[in-house]
Amino acid sequence: MNEAVQTLEGWYALHDFRRINWSAFQAAPAEKRRQALTEWKNLLDEWALTESSRRGSTVLYSIVGQKADFVIFHLRETLQDLEKVELAFNRSLIAEFTEPTYSYVSIVELSSYMAKPGTDPMEDPDILARLKPILPKSAHLCFYPMNKRREGHDNWYMLSMDERRSMMRSHGMIGRSYAGKVKQIITGSVGLDDWEWGVTLFSDDPLQFKKLIYEMRFDEVSARYGDFGGFYVGNRLDAARLGDWLGVK
Repeated sequence: MNEAVQTLEGWYALHDFRRINWSAFQAAPAEKRRQALTEWKNLLDEWALTESSRRGSTVLYSIVGQKADFVIFHLRETLQDLEKVELAFNRSLIAEFTEPTYSYVSIVELSSYMAKPGTDPMEDPDILARLKPILPKSAHLCFYPMNKRREGHDNWYMLSMDERRSMMRSHGMIGRSYAGKVKQIITGSVGLDDWEWGVTLFSDDPLQFKKLIYEMRFDEVSARYGDFGGFYVGNRLDAARLGDWLGVK
């Protein structure tokens, strides 16, 4: 049996993608629409308090294109905590006008491919900060799920640990070249969802998503062993912008 890489896990993650029934929302009485906006802003305030107490983190982004209208990305300490925030939104007034289009359940993950020999990663404050991160508030977000291929000679899981470590080191160097331009959160979902990993990228310049992902296409890890799901890209949606976005004054 091949050697499995050891992983470190942090906060649980939920990407909750929704579509709004704009016709129904715009046909609703003005007072009901204002109430829906107020409730949503109150939820944003609650999520901000959770973040300030270091018990999780949440960001909200509108989605460009027809796959969804918005995504709420939550990080929480437990799977039960994720269920609570999901239920809180489902019970809100705005949820009456939304329908789920996609969701992704996972957990923040770091692999030991890059671990320093002889050190305890859980005593490294930088590692702990990456496992329980405060999500960036960048202008733009890009999310996609992915698998490592398991077909014929292109079977990632049949490679030796040394082969996988060497390729991941090369792969990681490309990501490091975008430091300061793109921030990423990697979440693992083996046994939790249909894909193996979710990649969430944040940047103030959406063109950097294209440049980074295109460059990685030429790396062997992606070119030979990577399978990718749908891509979702969007713009930061905070409380100040939410009313205009909904068309509610």
